[in-house]
Amino acid sequence: MTSVTEDSAPPQIVDTRSGTTVVDRPVTGPDLRERRGVRQSTLDEKFNVLGAAAAAIAIATLLFGWITPLNGAIGWVIVAFISFIGAYVLLVSLRSDRQDVADRVATVLLISAGVVLFGALAFIAVYTVVRGSEALPHPNFFTETMELAGPLDPLTMGGILHAIVGSLIQISIALVITIPLGITTAVFLNEVGGPFARFVRTIADAMTALPSIVAGLFVYAAIIQLITHQRSGFAAAMAITVMMLPIVIRASDVVLRLVPGNLREASYALGTTRWRTVWHVVLPTARSGLVTAVILGTARGIGETSPVLLTSGVTAVLNLNPFSGPMISLPLQVFDFVKSPEPNMIARGFGTAATLLILVLVLFLIARAIGGRGPGQLSPRQQRAVSAESLRDARRMMMRESARRARTEEEAP
Repeated sequence: MTSVTEDSAPPQIVDTRSGTTVVDRPVTGPDLRERRGVRQSTLDEKFNVLGAAAAAIAIATLLFGWITPLNGAIGWVIVAFISFIGAYVLLVSLRSDRQDVADRVATVLLISAGVVLFGALAFIAVYTVVRGSEALPHPNFFTETMELAGPLDPLTMGGILHAIVGSLIQISIALVITIPLGITTAVFLNEVGGPFARFVRTIADAMTALPSIVAGLFVYAAIIQLITHQRSGFAAAMAITVMMLPIVIRASDVVLRLVPGNLREASYALGTTRWRTVWHVVLPTARSGLVTAVILGTARGIGETSPVLLTSGVTAVLNLNPFSGPMISLPLQVFDFVKSPEPNMIARGFGTAATLLILVLVLFLIARAIGGRGPGQLSPRQQRAVSAESLRDARRMMMRESARRARTEEEAP
């Protein structure tokens, strides 16, 4: 049973059996309520942030300059941040409930964590480039080796060409081994499964925490001591592969799990096999994520120093043969430079570190250009191929239709 209450407010329908009140609002008409975007902030929120920031600066300045004998920029920042959180909680609680206060504080903490992380990354990159700016402007730094240069020679002599080539050769060998093996293992874990797959996943998880020095010792004992009997770029590439492989496997495994199951079911319903479904449906759908997995593994492998120190050796000569003789890489060259007390060698070390950052950025951009398209997005060449195939199908259908009409006319009396 329901009843209608007549009041100056909008009509209300009250259900006497359940005690529920439903406001009968007009269906049509303009919505006079203020619309707000999800990521937009109101004037009240801006006032809370600015007021809390001003209060935090004032409190930290008073504590460090007037009330207490505290000093130091880092301590001032910490005290100011804690004061900002306290003042922000106080201002938000004046007009909001407890749940809203907790939500606002969590948002501020997440944004602060992102700012700190980005600031640390920017500081490392800027500091490395600034310290290496003495060596980077010289062209010989990228075109010469350290074969004829010594610690006391100026920056106009010597370079890191041998280290750049060594890093590229070692990471190329590691990628040739890691990409097919890692992605195939991830496909096995997701598409086949079983007790052995769980065992492989457990081993991959354990290897992600493997110390790099252990990987270097393993390759040193298994390859250098038993097979080659000398340090080489190939042995260093094997050590890098040991470090990259579990990261690529686990990252690819997570990406392949995100592929919707209904895509596989639709492919099976069309009569395809499991491996054709994996090749034509699963892998293209997860292409962007797989590229990210490879980038993560490459970033881990190209910056390794301790396993390369044990397996590749240190040299100042350009070596293009990864199977014979020592072959130095950029991280190991940085270590060799900065341990010298000479300022020019330290400048060369920071210049080498900046070159390593630039090389990683270039590899990242290349990987994004290759696999950055999302699922279903075709390259210009693929779009032209699809258009040409569509035209061929249309012509074939028109020819069949013409032939059918001709047969119908011949069979007609």
